[in-house]
Amino acid sequence: MANLGERSRRSVPEQVYTPPGWPSRVLPPGTPDWESTAAAFLLDCCPADYRAYPVLRRHPVVLARFAAEFVQSQVGASADGLAGVRTSLADLVPPEVIQSAAEAWAEQGARLVRLRREVGLVEEALRGKVFVRKL
Repeated sequence: MANLGERSRRSVPEQVYTPPGWPSRVLPPGTPDWESTAAAFLLDCCPADYRAYPVLRRHPVVLARFAAEFVQSQVGASADGLAGVRTSLADLVPPEVIQSAAEAWAEQGARLVRLRREVGLVEEALRGKVFVRKL
């Protein structure tokens, strides 16, 4: 026979865990309506045209794959932009403007890297991954 403490622990539902980097706008996986919040988040990460494709609206895991590819391409474009901003603008604007442009590219790149992680985590959850807190 189980002792009282053991029975209590079994009757308390485990808390849903979301890993660092989980998007705040998306409910934790497994909670009611979480896939709807995931789909809304993912659609906001993509070009507006993606909303016109029924397959993306009906299948969040497909949408997640599209979003992951799109955001990854933005990360690459941002890195390319930062790499070339000084040479492409050198003869057109003063050095302080180039510096500001480089800082804007760097800030955008960092935002996109965070977004890539968020999209990746949502995609993993839609594919069935259960996140477990590590001690």
